[in-house]
Amino acid sequence: MAIKSVVNEANEIQLAIELVKLGARLQLLESETSLSRERLLKIYKELKGVSPPKGMLPFSTDWFVTWQPNIHSSLFMNIYKYLNEHAEINGIEAVIKSYRLYLEQVACLNPDEALLSLTRAWTLVRFFEGKMLTFARCSECGGHFVAHSLDLHDQYRCGLCHVPSRAGKTKKAKDAEMAMVA
Repeated sequence: MAIKSVVNEANEIQLAIELVKLGARLQLLESETSLSRERLLKIYKELKGVSPPKGMLPFSTDWFVTWQPNIHSSLFMNIYKYLNEHAEINGIEAVIKSYRLYLEQVACLNPDEALLSLTRAWTLVRFFEGKMLTFARCSECGGHFVAHSLDLHDQYRCGLCHVPSRAGKTKKAKDAEMAMVA
């Protein structure tokens, strides 16, 4: 019995390490592992060199349906759904594998630079499980995008087919400013 306990704890520590490397917040670590808060803090500080950020986790579904976050959230959730249905992977393992594939697709080598953080991706899955969010099919491209469950989805047009008029303006302004400085 003691050997099984040691192996389980080693697996939990490995999971915590993997989650921290992917950018998980402490609340996610506490929810997905059975390790003590003190142990998780130690692991986090050892890997990141700083204390974990304080504050609440994202709790609003609205972030996931705004223009650019919606594209990233939809990409992640489609990967997650595919792995659940076809690879029979679920739980935190599915979140991790889906998130790694998401990072690969957006060509992001550092998880800290990705628009969709692991913690937000994990929260997104929970919102889907709680039926707060769902997929809406774009009437133009046929893609499936994250949407509020209670919204009307007839003639839904995604952010790729119907780009908002001010989308990307901040990056363009920033690039223009950098060009002026150089």
